[in-house]
Amino acid sequence: MSSNPGSTTAQPTTANPADVAEPVAAQGSSNSTAQPAAALTPADTTEADAAPLPVDPAIEDSDYSTDTQSILTSSTASVSDSVREYREIHGRSFTQKTEYWGPNDEQQNDALDFNHYWITNFLDGRLFLAPIGDSPQNALDIGTGTGIWAIDFADTFPSADVIGVDISPIQPSWVPSNCRFQIDDFEKEWTFNEKFDFIHARNLEGCIADLPALFEQCFAHTKPEGWFEILEFDIEVRSQTLGDLDDDHIFKRWHQHMLVSSIRLGKPHGNAVDRKLAKAMVNAGYVDVVERKWPIPIGTWPAKPDMKRLGMCTLDFLEQSIEGFGLFLLKEILGFTYEEVQVTLAELRSALRNPKNTPLYYL
Repeated sequence: MSSNPGSTTAQPTTANPADVAEPVAAQGSSNSTAQPAAALTPADTTEADAAPLPVDPAIEDSDYSTDTQSILTSSTASVSDSVREYREIHGRSFTQKTEYWGPNDEQQNDALDFNHYWITNFLDGRLFLAPIGDSPQNALDIGTGTGIWAIDFADTFPSADVIGVDISPIQPSWVPSNCRFQIDDFEKEWTFNEKFDFIHARNLEGCIADLPALFEQCFAHTKPEGWFEILEFDIEVRSQTLGDLDDDHIFKRWHQHMLVSSIRLGKPHGNAVDRKLAKAMVNAGYVDVVERKWPIPIGTWPAKPDMKRLGMCTLDFLEQSIEGFGLFLLKEILGFTYEEVQVTLAELRSALRNPKNTPLYYL
């Protein structure tokens, strides 16, 4: 089965395709343009975006050592008083709403902010790819998390009234005057009076129970000639050089754990594959759908310096966040003991740190 995760951008049917600029290409990649409005089919993924990454020859000749390959050490932060109303699982803070599996404590929030940092750098300093123009008036960030994207967007576009929506009140109080946050479930019925020039979403894998319904709400609240962009990652870790992995490989087992637990929770992973996002956009009514796909290295194995730096960032992000990804799903949903969770995480970390595994995932 082929996978097509990535950044997907779309415009409502009421827009005139002839008046729409071409999407901006991310650094080191190429454009993939959707069909005209009359042909409501998702764009094919640009294969150049997903081309194999060259491997550093030094990796093949080196002796792997966990100590020398550990790039950055993740920090452990105690749960702050501001989230004491949430439940704790082995020292990690989680929202009382059991349908959301991720922690909302300082450790995970720091990881989310770092994730924003490396994605922005990967996109050559851009916060998005959609051609929204220079003076958007209304923007919405669904699943805003710490609010860092919404804040940066508000700083970049003083003309815009920016709203960030999330289920956890983890956003800062000091924000630009044109930015505000609403604590709400974005899967519930939206009550916004206005429509938006730009709707943005990122990292919602495993957070959506009904993808078509969510995209229909997005479409209903997108202005004519406005844009909707979502950026997601495929949760399956692959190997650049090892080919198809055995089912018993930790990368395969981790992927199955995430899939099965999220299905049981009612918010399945897997929206970022098989062009599901692009198809859902088209079905909701959007046109000019553009889908992009990039291989993202994990660790220092790539030959090119820019990809090596990117791999260092993604490894550090996973070092900080991997327990948050797995603790609730493995323990509370799949029935692992805490010790079994930690053994699984240790095996996964070791495999991710090993450059001979050439690990990567797709964005």
